[in-house]
Amino acid sequence: MELKRLNHLVALAEERNFGKAAQRVHLTQPAFSRSIQAAEGEWGMKLFDRGTAQVSCTPAGAFAIERARHVLQESRRLDRDVHLFGDGKVGEISFGAGPLATAALLPALMTGLRQRFPGVIVRVQVNNPHYLLDYVRNEEHDFFVGDTRDVLRDGPFAVRLIGRQAGGFYARGKHPLFKRATVKLADLVPYGIASGRLPIEINAFLLKLMGLGTEEKLPVAVECDDVHLLKCIALSTDTIIVSTDAIVAEEMAAKKIRPVLPADFPQAYSELGVVTLAGRTQSPVAQYAIDALAQLAQATPQAA
Repeated sequence: MELKRLNHLVALAEERNFGKAAQRVHLTQPAFSRSIQAAEGEWGMKLFDRGTAQVSCTPAGAFAIERARHVLQESRRLDRDVHLFGDGKVGEISFGAGPLATAALLPALMTGLRQRFPGVIVRVQVNNPHYLLDYVRNEEHDFFVGDTRDVLRDGPFAVRLIGRQAGGFYARGKHPLFKRATVKLADLVPYGIASGRLPIEINAFLLKLMGLGTEEKLPVAVECDDVHLLKCIALSTDTIIVSTDAIVAEEMAAKKIRPVLPADFPQAYSELGVVTLAGRTQSPVAQYAIDALAQLAQATPQAA
């Protein structure tokens, strides 16, 4: 049964007059009468008693009209909600963020999303990109933002590079290393290194600089993607953490944490990008978030 014909049935049930009901739905009375007859023919039962004074519903008609009102109401809600979704006023967005991207970009992004789309539910998971890939693959996340070097470019994912974040080593302000005139990468090892899970490329790069074979493991004392915990470790012990200026900016301003600059360690960067499923159309809110992340990355001092 077409929605238009259901609307005709409801109009007749409420107006109780063919002429008034036809006028209400902008049809001629003959055309309206044919529509009602077609509905009765389709369902094989009489829906209205045509009296001399008023039209009234038969028991079958009353049963059908009650449900027709519900269908029409849901149809109007669907039409309204789809338009609201298109305008970014309802719906939800789910995405993941790597620890480094979280510290640098998410505060401004989340503020913008809440101000611009207050009716949209936002779900964010902070995790290592290695794990976030599966959430995107299974369509549990619309996208993730983070280091993309371990994402296969010929796989099922689309990668939009949005910038680079400078990374390095950091230690508490009164660390023994700062008493040395020159520091080399090997000097960090005895103190233990704390880091999130490193991309394969960075892992291999550090092994080479430390003179270790590819089959050996990095001397990582603590592997943890919680940047706040890494900061606590650095502030309370002599452990060296792998981080970015954005993550430890407050502590550096207070001189509680300082960058460690090994003479034999060149500047390293994370390849910051947004990863989506290839060919997947994003919702208006998700696309806004992706574009906003790109703009924020370019405006971030640590990005280049």
